Amino acid sequence: MRTELINDIIGWDTANWSKSLDYWNQKIDIKGKNYNCLEIGAEQGGLSLWLALNGNKVICTDFSYFDQPQILQKAKNLHRKYNCERKITYQPLSALEIPYDNYFDIILFKSVLGGIGSNKIKDVDQLVINQIYKALKPGGKLLFVENTAASLLHKYSRKWFIRWSSEWNYSKLKDIVKLFSSYKTLNYKTVGFLGTFGRNEKQRIFLGKIDAICDYLIPKSNRYIMIGVAEK
Repeated sequence: MRTELINDIIGWDTANWSKSLDYWNQKIDIKGKNYNCLEIGAEQGGLSLWLALNGNKVICTDFSYFDQPQILQKAKNLHRKYNCERKITYQPLSALEIPYDNYFDIILFKSVLGGIGSNKIKDVDQLVINQIYKALKPGGKLLFVENTAASLLHKYSRKWFIRWSSEWNYSKLKDIVKLFSSYKTLNYKTVGFLGTFGRNEKQRIFLGKIDAICDYLIPKSNRYIMIGVAEK
């Protein structure tokens, strides 16, 4: 997959976060299946693009589409760039209230739980995962990639260098795993340790290449990205 396309699908820290695409492709064949799919928290719709380019029907959704039409327009422009807009429809949607039952073959999201988890609603992460479960068909799959709390070094680095970190909930790996107790199966891997310390994309890509070599030396709970596939 060429660099420009990976950038458009993933958006940031591509060396590490793009590993989600390889992992999902190992776990599920999505090419030419014409699956009914839903992307949650899409913003500019990178994962919707990935699904549509592989021949699936996608509903691209984000809470911001309710009142920020410029973000929706960016998603439409991206999909038009790759001539796949006919495969994609758009809806404003809250992950806390998904108005579908037993409908989707695939639901996917990238870096959503952390933002929703900063909400003051009790057990809000579990509510989101339960809503997704309800919306999936029996045997349907959730594909996700999410930030984790990772190590103490990550915790303090975020506190000092990421100005919005106090508004984000970084859950421990074991706590994210617990969210999927009602699912038939959960397969996952964790990646990345150094990449997140880059202060710009060039640095993150360089550090991500080092991660690719030495990830196996880092305990899985200390890596900052969790990639998963959960089956209803």
